[in-house]
Amino acid sequence: MRISVIGCGYLGAVHASAMAELGHDVIGIDVDARKIAALQAGRPPFYEPGLPEILKSATASGRLRFSTDIADAAGAEVHFVAVGTPQAADTSAADISYVDAAFRGLLPHLAEGSLIVGKSTVPVGTAARLAALLAAAAPQASLAWNPEFLREGFAVKDTLEPDRLVYGVSADDDGRAASVLDHVYRAAIEAGTPRIVTDYATSELVKAAANAFLATKISFINAMSEIADVTGADVTALADAIGHDVRIGRRFLNAGVGFGGGCLPKDIRAFTARAEELGRGDAVAFLKEVDTINLRQRQRVVDLAVAALGGSVHRKKIAVLGVTFKPESDDVRDSPALDVAVLLKGLGADVVATDPQGVENARERHPQLEYATAARDALAGAELVVLVTEWREYRSLDPADVGRLVASRRIIDGRNVLDPSVWRAAGWEYRGLGRP
Repeated sequence: MRISVIGCGYLGAVHASAMAELGHDVIGIDVDARKIAALQAGRPPFYEPGLPEILKSATASGRLRFSTDIADAAGAEVHFVAVGTPQAADTSAADISYVDAAFRGLLPHLAEGSLIVGKSTVPVGTAARLAALLAAAAPQASLAWNPEFLREGFAVKDTLEPDRLVYGVSADDDGRAASVLDHVYRAAIEAGTPRIVTDYATSELVKAAANAFLATKISFINAMSEIADVTGADVTALADAIGHDVRIGRRFLNAGVGFGGGCLPKDIRAFTARAEELGRGDAVAFLKEVDTINLRQRQRVVDLAVAALGGSVHRKKIAVLGVTFKPESDDVRDSPALDVAVLLKGLGADVVATDPQGVENARERHPQLEYATAARDALAGAELVVLVTEWREYRSLDPADVGRLVASRRIIDGRNVLDPSVWRAAGWEYRGLGRP
C-alpha cells in the first residue's frame, strides 16, 4: 500500500522502515531537516539494533523516502501519525500539540477513502475529538487508532512481529478501517498475531493501562526491596519465588534503580492527569505512589554510595557504569542512571560516567559530568564502582580484572544483575538493593 508516516522520531522512523521492509511504498515526514537528511542517507538519528539494516535496505530499494513537506504525503492511502506526546512543561499532562499539528497539516492532502491511523500515545478521548474534527473538515477520510507497544532495543522485531494488534475504530465503521489495517499488517496477521478490534477509547486506554501495570509491577518489587533491606531478606530470591505463580510471573520483577525513558514515566503521569480531568483521579491515585517509589530508588543508590565511602563522596572518584535508561539504547530521557551520576556529582564526587551508546546524548544534557567512552578508562583509579545500566558488557565484567584497575574494590549493583558471591570472593565489597 501507499503509506505516509507523519513524525520520524523513534516511533515513526522505526515504523516507516518496517512498513517498507514489509513491501509497502512509504514516505516519512518530519519538520526536522537534519533528521530527514540522515534518514534519507540511511543513517538513523538514534541507536536501535536492527534499524540501520532495514533502513538502508528500504531506502536503497526505493520503497522508502523522506521529506520535510507534508504535501508529499498526498496520494497515500494510509497516513500514520507517530509524533511525540511529551510531558507538558507546566503540568503532568501530555502535550498533544504535535498530534493536533500533524492532523491539521494532513487535512488538505486527504484523498477519497484515506485512512488516518493514530499511533501516538494520547490521553483517552483524543481520538473521538479528532474524529469529529475530521468528519467536519474532511468527510472523505476516516480515522482509526492503532497504539504501539515497542520496547527500545527490540523495536524492529516488535513492529515486524508484534505480540498483538489493537485497532480502535469508529462506532459507525463498516469494517473498512480494520480491513485496511489487516492489509497493512498482513504478514503479522498471517503469522497468527492476536487482533483486537475495539472502540477509540479502549484502544487509547490499552496503551495507558499496559504502561501503568508495568510501572506498578516494577515499583512493587522495588518497594519489597526496601523491606528486604531492613529485614535481611533477599529481594531477588523473593522475586524468583513469587514469580513462579502464573498469576504474577517473573518478568519485570527485577528490583533496582527503577524505570525511566521517554514513555513509562511520562505516560503514567499523563494517565493520572487525564483521570483527574475526567473526575476519576481517585481510581489511579496509586500511580502517584508508583512514581514516587520509582524516583526514590535513585536516591537509595546515592545513599548506598555515600555509605560505602564512609559517609562522604566528596572528591572521591566514582565510576558510573551506564547513563542510558536501559541497555541497547542511547536514550537518556528521564534516565535513572544519569540522575544517579548527576546527584553524586552534586555531592562533590569526581564522577566519570561511561556507556556503550549514550555518552554523547548524556553530555548534551549534563556537560558538567566527566565521561569516558571506554569502561576501563572510567574504572581506572575508581574508589567506588556504581553499575546502573545493565549492559551485557557490564554484567559480564570479570571482578578480578576490574579489581586490578580500581583503587578500591567497592561496587554498588544498582540493577541486581551481578553474582554477589563471585564478586565478594574476588575481594569486593558488594552492595545491591534489597540483597543482604
